Amino acid sequence: MSLPTDQPIHVVDDDEAIRRSLSFMLKTSGFSVRLFSGGTEFLKEVGTLEGGCVLLDVRMPGIDGLEVQRELRARGMMLPVIIMTGHGDVGMAVAAMKAGATDFIEKPFEKAALLAAIEAASAQASADQGRNSQRETARARLNILTDREREVLKGLVDGLPNKTIAYDLGISPRTVEIHRANLMQKLQVHSLSETLRIAFQAGLE
Repeated sequence: MSLPTDQPIHVVDDDEAIRRSLSFMLKTSGFSVRLFSGGTEFLKEVGTLEGGCVLLDVRMPGIDGLEVQRELRARGMMLPVIIMTGHGDVGMAVAAMKAGATDFIEKPFEKAALLAAIEAASAQASADQGRNSQRETARARLNILTDREREVLKGLVDGLPNKTIAYDLGISPRTVEIHRANLMQKLQVHSLSETLRIAFQAGLE
């Protein structure tokens, strides 16, 4: 897989020497680079950035890397984030990964390790975009169902038989069968497994 050099790399680190070193390393590999001296500066401009990958120092004065990441998620910004950490900050890096960072690399790092992390982050971001697209498509398909059909579908997702769904909803098993047939027709599927796949893609669990 070739590295996505058309995507800019946003370097967020309060250490000027690190920023200069990373800028040189990345530009000589064909990337465009934006440098930010801290989390506050980065968050002020992040809304105007055109995609790309974020190299984020985890320990910075003012707003640290974890806070920056929380703010990105709160704003719905799904930029891939690679955490840069010193030896004593691995616990913070793990916390950042739990919060959605794609990887972390320990300083000082080799150029090959940095480029591998960027490539992996880009691949994961592409996969995430694909899943997001699938989820939105699936949700749009479920939107055409009536409330009762969605209730029946939820029962199917929970693994319940028609009789139990009927009892829970206060309707007859035959009516459940009719709703089930109607929702499958609307979703243009021919089996329970296809029906459940769409439900799971939509996040109906």
